[in-house]
Amino acid sequence: MDGSSVPERIGFITRVQSFSACHRLHSIHLSDEENKRLYGKCNNPNGHGHNYTVEVTLHGKINSFTGMVMNLTDLKKHIEEVVMIPLDHKNLDKDVPYFASVVSTTENLAVYIWDNMVKVLPPNLLYEIKIYETDKNVVIYRGE
Repeated sequence: MDGSSVPERIGFITRVQSFSACHRLHSIHLSDEENKRLYGKCNNPNGHGHNYTVEVTLHGKINSFTGMVMNLTDLKKHIEEVVMIPLDHKNLDKDVPYFASVVSTTENLAVYIWDNMVKVLPPNLLYEIKIYETDKNVVIYRGE
């Protein structure tokens, strides 16, 4: 069988990765008083840390020859490059240039990961970035 008679199937694959980082929620566009009021204890001048869990989900055709949307080994390498190397055990505000002018909320962290994952993945494959900041705080971003 050559695979051409098999109906096209669409699948989702997700790779989960954990990393640790610290940050301080502080907007350069607000006064110190406004920042304290808005961000509360998360505006601590010394920052605070999280053990984040990020889920990178792809959506695409299941290749009839390989049986995969994408080789998970390749996805793992891309996550290492985009997430682990620049973010793990880093101060997001001081070590990641993007956050010099962008508040390091988990929403903006999801945008950062999305924007960098789309650069290394095949076109139109990235579906969702989901970040667990804590067990109770979760952010989902789908590139919109």
